[in-house]
Order: sequence, then C-alpha cells, then structure tokens
Amino acid sequence: MARRVLVTGGAGFIGSHIVEAYLAAGWDVTALDDLSRGKASQVPAGVPLIVADIRSDLARSTAATGGFEVLNHHAAQIDVRYSVEHPSADADINIAGFVNMLEGAASGGVRRVVFASSGGVVYGNPDVIPTPETAPKGPVSPYGVSKLAGEHYLRALGALHAFEGVALRYANVCGPRQDPKSEAGVVSIFVSRLLAGQPLSIFGDGKQTRDYVSVKDVARANVLASGAVLPTDDDHDARAFNIATGVERTVLDLAEAAGRVTGRKPELRMEAARPGEILRSALDVKKAADVLGWRPEVTFDAGLAMLMDWFRTEG
Repeated sequence: MARRVLVTGGAGFIGSHIVEAYLAAGWDVTALDDLSRGKASQVPAGVPLIVADIRSDLARSTAATGGFEVLNHHAAQIDVRYSVEHPSADADINIAGFVNMLEGAASGGVRRVVFASSGGVVYGNPDVIPTPETAPKGPVSPYGVSKLAGEHYLRALGALHAFEGVALRYANVCGPRQDPKSEAGVVSIFVSRLLAGQPLSIFGDGKQTRDYVSVKDVARANVLASGAVLPTDDDHDARAFNIATGVERTVLDLAEAAGRVTGRKPELRMEAARPGEILRSALDVKKAADVLGWRPEVTFDAGLAMLMDWFRTEG
C-alpha cells in the first residue's frame, strides 16, 4: 500500500507543488486548506481536499483519523508586515493552529511531521553568511518568532508523543503559482509588474539580500525529508535543515535579473524601508546535502523563466 500523507496548505503556492511531488513519488496524498490564499484548482485531480482552518476541530480530527504516516504542515500566515501589525492573529494561526494539528497527529499515530519553518526569519540578522542551522536564533518580527516557536513545539510534542519532527528552514521560495499580491512573493511581484509594464517598488536602498530557491527544489526536499533517516540528537537544530542555495542576491540584483528574463527594462521607485525586515540572508545547505541527499538543482534564471511562462499562460 502507498504511504499516506496529509499536506496542510495543500492548495497553496508551495503546498500544491509538494502535493504533486508526493504523488510523483507514489504517495497517497490528502490536502487540507481553508482556501483563504490557496485555490482548489491547484490541487491535482483525484487528490481529496478537506476545506478546513488548521485551528478547527475538523482539521485536528482529519489528522487524527486519516491513517496518515506523515503530516506535512504548510498552512500558515506568511506576511511579515501583517505579523508586525497583528502579532496576536499571527500567533493564533502559526502557533495555536500548528499545535492543534500536532495534537491530531499525536492522536492518530502519525510517525513523522514535516514543518515549514523559515531560515529567512528565524536567524534574524546573522553574523555568518551563508548561515548554518546552528547559528543563534534572533527573529526580528512576530512572524519569525511564531516560526521558531513552532519548531520548539514540534520537538517537544514529538518527544512526548513519539513522532519524529523535521523543520525545513526555507530561504525565499519562488516559482509558478506564487501570488503577486503577496508581500512574501517579491520575485512574483517583480515579474508580474514587468510583464504588465509597471514600475518596481524598492523598499530601503535595495541592497538588502535574499537567497532565492525554486519551489520545485523545495517540493523535492519535502519528499526526501519524509523518508530520510534522521539524526537522533536531542539538540534543537539536529532535525532542522536549511533549504536554499547559499547565494546572496540584492533586491536590485533581482530587479535586474527579472528585467533580463522578461526583456523589459525595470523602472525603479525607491520607497521607505519596512519595519521588521532583515538586512542580509543566505543559508548554508551542506547539512541538507549530507543528511537528506538534497541539493538545489534549478538555477535562478531558469526559475525566473518558469515563473514568467506561468504568468503568460495561467497567471
């Protein structure tokens, strides 16, 4: 029988690609999404979609009664600015909602939980670039705090209820289906605006850096993390893995690259810096290579081209 996995946020940008990757690997997949950001049309045909908020009794009971081997948790509030303005709402979804799903997983005998964390925020403004998993944690936004708290709940409840937890700390994920209206999707915003002949807003001086990883590579990492032999150490970072490229690119670099791929010269509009935004980010991926057997495969320009093609056909 195929291994069973429940993917929360499975109708969303990253989650729908993860659902596809599990299917391609032969898994029996169920998606759960409240459709606040996700779209039912993004869930592959034949995959059951449970429409539920992760804070609900229905979501918890789905995890508890579905006979799942793996819970893959990607449902979240993902907007840093929203978390700064509404920290209690961010915590309600990203902490209370996640704990609700972990309670269901524990009741249902789930053996492994794969959690979407964020290497772009849990380290804050790190001293070492590319940043390893063992670096000090210093999130500067409520969103970063909620992701780090989720990692601690994952480890603590896993130890109490005998399931294995894996935290995947993503860099900035980009690719097809990324919402150009989302604050978290700067790559999608830039490509969509250039294709529409609109100017690009640059917050601050544009020299802040990010590490951009393809959603296709991220999806592959999730499947690998679901079956890999994990370290047995009890240290917080033992089962956390950076999923990134290790390459820094400034926002100005991104604007130039988006212009190159779309064939449009960017018109830049400089605006005030945003509160809670980190200055530099690139993640060391050696551990993911050594333990999960994962390395990024999609080049930056190839990822931009895939996103551009998607906008032109379906975006």
